[in-house]
Amino acid sequence: MSEPSSTTPSRAAWKPLLALLRRQWLGLALGVGVGLLWTLGKIAVPQLVRLAIDRSIEGAESAWGWAALIALAGLVTGTFTAARRYVAFSQSRLVERRLRERLLDHILCLHIGYHDRAQTGQLMSRASSDLNQIQAFVVMIPLTVSNLFLVVVVTIVLFSMNAYLALFALVPLPFLLVNARTFSTRIHPAVRAVQQEQAQLATVVEETVAGVRVVKGFGAEPVQAKKLEAEADDIRNVSLDAARIRAMHLPINELLPSIGLIAVLGIGGYQVINGEMQLGELVAFNIYVQMLVWPLRTIGMTVAWAQRATAALERVDEVMSVTPEIVDPDDPRPRPTEGAVRFDDVRFGYDADEPVLDGFDLDIEPGTSVAIVGSTGSGKSTVARLLIRFYDPQHGSIALDGTDLRDLTVADVRRSVGLVFEDTLLFHDSVGANIAFAHPEATPEQVRRAAELAGAADFIDDLPDGYDTIIGERGFSLSGGQRQRIAIARSIVSDPAVLILDDATSAVDPTKEHQIRDAMSTVMDGRTTIVIAHRAGTIAMADRVVLVADGRVVADGAHDELLAREPHYRAVLAAAELADAELADADGVTEGAG
Repeated sequence: MSEPSSTTPSRAAWKPLLALLRRQWLGLALGVGVGLLWTLGKIAVPQLVRLAIDRSIEGAESAWGWAALIALAGLVTGTFTAARRYVAFSQSRLVERRLRERLLDHILCLHIGYHDRAQTGQLMSRASSDLNQIQAFVVMIPLTVSNLFLVVVVTIVLFSMNAYLALFALVPLPFLLVNARTFSTRIHPAVRAVQQEQAQLATVVEETVAGVRVVKGFGAEPVQAKKLEAEADDIRNVSLDAARIRAMHLPINELLPSIGLIAVLGIGGYQVINGEMQLGELVAFNIYVQMLVWPLRTIGMTVAWAQRATAALERVDEVMSVTPEIVDPDDPRPRPTEGAVRFDDVRFGYDADEPVLDGFDLDIEPGTSVAIVGSTGSGKSTVARLLIRFYDPQHGSIALDGTDLRDLTVADVRRSVGLVFEDTLLFHDSVGANIAFAHPEATPEQVRRAAELAGAADFIDDLPDGYDTIIGERGFSLSGGQRQRIAIARSIVSDPAVLILDDATSAVDPTKEHQIRDAMSTVMDGRTTIVIAHRAGTIAMADRVVLVADGRVVADGAHDELLAREPHYRAVLAAAELADAELADADGVTEGAG
């Protein structure tokens, strides 16, 4: 996933966040309103302290009444402090949730070609840590507004009490603003670099965990450890760069407000001694100045959070700005139900200049089955990916029941066409939930019926908890044949008009292949089926066979016919048998070594 060369904040990246903030204006306004009430409570306390000192300590009034009022003001302030933070956090979490939902929806809408190139760790980082950075900034919005309001009100009060002393107290303010501006400019590229390196680290971790069997199988733990160490060192280096920038600027934010406080104590104390100022007024003035210290110090923090949020928003915008290539038409046609398939002069390549299919033509009558056979790289699986509309052809058309796929909604295409992948992926969930994965509203009877059609019901009943058995991540607790039968059941829950079995027996031991073939024959009965296979036993199940070479159909007929008259067909089957034999020998050696 490429990174933009610019290190300056992007205004366009803020548009989605601003749109969400406008949508939540009422909640944010509530947070600001609570913050303003908090400010009024804070402002009242020094005035009550001033009156208590001047009228009870230096005067004749009782201090108990003033103490009670001060305690009441403190209670009100504390209550609004809690309310302010609660509203701020609730609104920020709502923004985070909506952004996360929008990002995930967009990622799922992006074409498969994008996912072929994108790193999973990079997408995970954007959907997790980057959105956390945005949430941390949003929570600061109502807090910062109330802090700024506090600064404005306290400044007005200070000038009304003693303009001369107020000037000395606020001398550091312009320097704080200059420091904040410089800090903002310098910290942005550093923060962006940190977040990019964190995403790279997430990629290494994700690949290591997802491929743990390969890592262990090759004894490659040290290799992955070195990759992790390299990425961790990169994070450390860029984090230290960001820390050096903070170390140069944030102490200034700590120091400057204290200078104003020192000036107030010195000059104000002198005025009290000379009788130009009452003691209570000096104490109140000093409390007000102390109130400014924290809001002024948080300027740097707010700027830092804003820069992190900007970097995160830019990274999220890199994904959100990608335009999906596979989209619904403006006026979609009804969902096909018969299952007639037609490829008409289709040309397609993952790289447009290197076509995988070129002049590909194929007609399949409803309810019939076709086996697509060809050597490795001939485009067999590409036919399946085009029919389920993972991609659109660069030339020609693909139709279901006479309707071009591009005139159907993507959802209707994928409800009409079921696909059993060569690489079966099951989720860490129950067997029943995996079968009903795309149709969670399916009844237990529908799930069981699909399992029976797929030949999976018997072994599922033998599992510890039947259909409620948790099968573990990726389904590795089951055998290859069991996983494949669950995958077949999953594909037929929606009763698709067309079923594609993409090398559904390739990952199964040849001695166990008959179990999958039995399930396939039941499912194929009366249903338009495309079987992509290389084993003769599976191919022979189809009504007809098409041989694919050089991106087009070069032979078409029954299995026995092609076997008799097509040398290339015999060569493809022979190569497949040899590969299976070598695989079986390798498995035997492995088992013997075990």
